[in-house]
Amino acid sequence: MTDGLLLPPGGGQPIQNMTMKVGAGHSKAFSTFEAQVAPGFDVGAHFHDQAEEVFYVLDGELDLLAFEPEGTAAGDWRTWRSASGMTVHRGGPGSFMYVPAGCPHAFSNPGTETARMLFLVSPSGHEDYLRELTDLVGGGGPPDQAAIADLRARHDIHQLTPLRNAPRT
Repeated sequence: MTDGLLLPPGGGQPIQNMTMKVGAGHSKAFSTFEAQVAPGFDVGAHFHDQAEEVFYVLDGELDLLAFEPEGTAAGDWRTWRSASGMTVHRGGPGSFMYVPAGCPHAFSNPGTETARMLFLVSPSGHEDYLRELTDLVGGGGPPDQAAIADLRARHDIHQLTPLRNAPRT
């Protein structure tokens, strides 16, 4: 029999603005992170062919998208609507979002305070993408967009709208 993993509050391995709680070293099924989402951060709408994700808001508010948009997936994802009438949800503590493979999704922090969420992705290994991305953007100059696009393609991330890390004007 194997042991589980017990972490104290704040425990885990820091990667970017997240703390990895469980990664591929512990589970083949999923990786789990506690994420700090700064005001103005927008991950950009994207989808994965294989990965499934779960998001659970712990503190603050996040705008959440998890549906196929009606028409072309372009422009500001916050204005998207699904064929069935779904729109972007503003979620506070306790809000939950499940994203099946192939489903466009995004999150952003529209507020003035940092939000926190628990983020789970299956299969495990998302931490490898985050570490490689850190290496690409941590060099001090503008990041190489072609290298980022290649990294995303290798990690099953199909970006539909750009990532933003500043309040919208």
